[in-house]
Amino acid sequence: MLTAEDFTQLPLLMWEKVFSKVKKAVVFMDDRCAEALHWSGGAAALLEAGARNVKQFSSFEACGENEPKAVFVVSTVLKGRTVDIIKDIISLSHFQYCVVFTAVPHSVHLFANNVSTEMEGNPVFDQFEEKLCEWMGNMNYTAEVMHSPVVFAPVSQQLIVAPAFAHLFPLLPPDLDSLNAKRPEKKRFGTLNDLNVQSLPVELQIEIKCLVSALNSMFEAAKMREESFAVGPMSRIIAGELANHNQAKNRRKTAPNKASIIFIDRTMDLTGVVGHHGDNLVEKILSVLSPLPGHVTDVQVDMLELTNVQRIPHFQNTVAPGCLAQTQLPVQDRLLSSAEILR
Repeated sequence: MLTAEDFTQLPLLMWEKVFSKVKKAVVFMDDRCAEALHWSGGAAALLEAGARNVKQFSSFEACGENEPKAVFVVSTVLKGRTVDIIKDIISLSHFQYCVVFTAVPHSVHLFANNVSTEMEGNPVFDQFEEKLCEWMGNMNYTAEVMHSPVVFAPVSQQLIVAPAFAHLFPLLPPDLDSLNAKRPEKKRFGTLNDLNVQSLPVELQIEIKCLVSALNSMFEAAKMREESFAVGPMSRIIAGELANHNQAKNRRKTAPNKASIIFIDRTMDLTGVVGHHGDNLVEKILSVLSPLPGHVTDVQVDMLELTNVQRIPHFQNTVAPGCLAQTQLPVQDRLLSSAEILR
């Protein structure tokens, strides 16, 4: 029987593949993956696994001659700007060994390259390995490209979020108008409920397919067969994609654990119910929350704004939105507990 604690350990298992490759390497990571890692050990986990340094995924970063190995961790398809940044970093460095992890599966890379049929092996990844060697300047150097769905963040035993998909928002009536404007009058959709995944822009289809693949990886690790329910047109499309996902079909035949999955469009969720009114402590807390750079699921709070107690200088507490959870610091460095603050 899968427990809640077991389930929240699954995102960490997805990072193990990355940890196994970072020994003696400089790690370059984009913001979305960095935020997911933040909740699964942070940069310390990479350093404990043997990484020499952790840097931002940027064309302005590079390594010296004494740093021959690099590991790139990205949340995107290996196309366009992502490829340009990897090439820039390699061109400015002296690597002899490059490993690229992408949270996007090979099947979605085929779709992004207009290949509709399944192919044996991972030809897109294989071709990219050749490019890496070419950029390093020697085809005999080592290059590896692989997929790992490092997109989930275990905020608590009851909550796992996917910050990489924070921008994925349900379709609205103006979106329907935009889609219909590109279609013949006789083939236009009447309502959002009439839309299917093929009618959406390619970029949005890629995002949905990536989310479905990541969910399937999570369920596969949990040995789970799900029964899906959907509330809202976007949720219906996502649930349908998961139901038709080839790997998901095979997983559901043998998985021993059962689960019910409810997809709900954000425009139809419970924000009204959990909202707050009036000048109270919650409102005060939310008014001083300052997002961490590049993050969307946690905040840094200057607790001095919330209390009249003295604190250790130069200390900021890191919590989930709307919470007063303490970071794991020595007792002498901690502020008052949340219970003491609320008293």
